[in-house]
Amino acid sequence: MEFFAAIVKFFQEGGLFLYPIAFVFAIGIAITIERWIFLNRQRAQNLKAFDDFLPLLRTDDHEKMTLFTRDNIAPVSRMIGCGLDMMKVTQQRSDVEQAMSEGMMESVPRLEERTGYLAVLANVATLLGLLGTIIGLIAAFTAVANADPADKARLLSLSISVAMNTTAFGLIAAIPLLIAHAILTNKTNKIIGGIEMAGIKFLNVMTLNRAIQAGIPKENLQEFKLQENKRIDSKYKDNQFKESKLQESQLTENQV
Repeated sequence: MEFFAAIVKFFQEGGLFLYPIAFVFAIGIAITIERWIFLNRQRAQNLKAFDDFLPLLRTDDHEKMTLFTRDNIAPVSRMIGCGLDMMKVTQQRSDVEQAMSEGMMESVPRLEERTGYLAVLANVATLLGLLGTIIGLIAAFTAVANADPADKARLLSLSISVAMNTTAFGLIAAIPLLIAHAILTNKTNKIIGGIEMAGIKFLNVMTLNRAIQAGIPKENLQEFKLQENKRIDSKYKDNQFKESKLQESQLTENQV
């Protein structure tokens, strides 16, 4: 009970700027909860979809695999479905990879949407707190200028204490939002990395099946697969580096 009474007193003494900061904080909490639930659901869907798809992948039955990807809504299924559709046109691995990348680009924005707002809201909360403090100090000095000289020191210290409440509350709101932004960004990157790895496994199996059908000797299959893995791993690391640079630039723009 004392805790709630302290919160009420804090808002009563903090001035009007506490309310917009609280509103910004509430929006950030709502976005955090929604994103956390959505990302957990997407991760579970991807894991289940790929586990269900593996038996079909081992059979090399393109028709059944295509039907599965069309009936499944998981991002990893849509990505693989784009690769299977391209395989009907061409067997070139680079073309299939490009088609799967396009399919993945359809899912990535849905995974990343609204997460960037958390950094913006954290900055807004901090700036609102500073603005409230400045306006409070201006009002305090104006009031002290017309006060009794004996009461000036007491009134000034009291007014400054009240004005600093907005800065404190702005930081109280901003710090959790920045932490939530970092956690959700990391979770999103893990999901995207999982989708990319599933795509690599799909391509490896399909490439191996095609090599077997082409009559490559068994003793050369391992070397063929190793060369493909090295090439894909290099491309995967390059994509990860580009994504990290893009996220750093977006974070810098949000902070500015």
